[in-house]
Amino acid sequence: MSRAIKRIYMGIIFLFLYAPIIVLIVFSFNKSKSRGQWGGFTLSWYAELFKSRQIREALYYTLLVAVLSTLISTVVGTIAALGINNMGKFSRTVILNMNNLPVLNPDIVTGVALMTLFISVKLELGFLTMLIAHIVFSIPYVILAVLPKLRQMNKHIAEAAMDLGATPSYALRKVIIPEISPGIISGALMAFTLSIDDFVISFFTAGTSATNLSILVYSMAKRGVKPTINALSTLMFLTVLILMLIINKKSDKGEEILL
Repeated sequence: MSRAIKRIYMGIIFLFLYAPIIVLIVFSFNKSKSRGQWGGFTLSWYAELFKSRQIREALYYTLLVAVLSTLISTVVGTIAALGINNMGKFSRTVILNMNNLPVLNPDIVTGVALMTLFISVKLELGFLTMLIAHIVFSIPYVILAVLPKLRQMNKHIAEAAMDLGATPSYALRKVIIPEISPGIISGALMAFTLSIDDFVISFFTAGTSATNLSILVYSMAKRGVKPTINALSTLMFLTVLILMLIINKKSDKGEEILL
């Protein structure tokens, strides 16, 4: 098969994947409320978006949960990765398989399981339960991002630092963490992206007292899709896209350093 034909096939595949998103972005600037008629260019839907108290509140909860869950899951995931890396082969294999289960598990199973757990321990569904849920599903991704950097690092560097008088905590802060920082940053960005993008797990664990943007979009869509939803979805898509580009750039830099 020639390169030209391969490029055509790839172009068709990407067009099929991204055509709905392109249409959504275009119609977020449509002056008409109709989704089948172009009424001219406007930014009024974006202005109306930020005038809505409901949307501002959902944005507040989305960013607050994303920032807190990212910080906590990055710290816990990095510490867990350090521990896993120092385990024996059998123990490491068992723990990694357990770590991969939440990643491979369907979101609806994780969401229902967490909701059942919170209800069984008499914990009221709300902001706290949604935050805990986001931390739980983010930690495995942080571990998977940090572990490769630990494996690439020379294990004798920390030992050499301690032989020269460094304490274990000083060696961790000044030697190990700088060496694995690309993995930590990639894991943190992945956790932040997943938190902003999540709907299913948030839907089962948020209750009625806290609502993030994905839940709000779902509830608004049930009453009929308004142009403000197009504007909101566009902003969410662009945010996730920018974060993913940053993650890929960090990964490429790490590979260049190794080469």
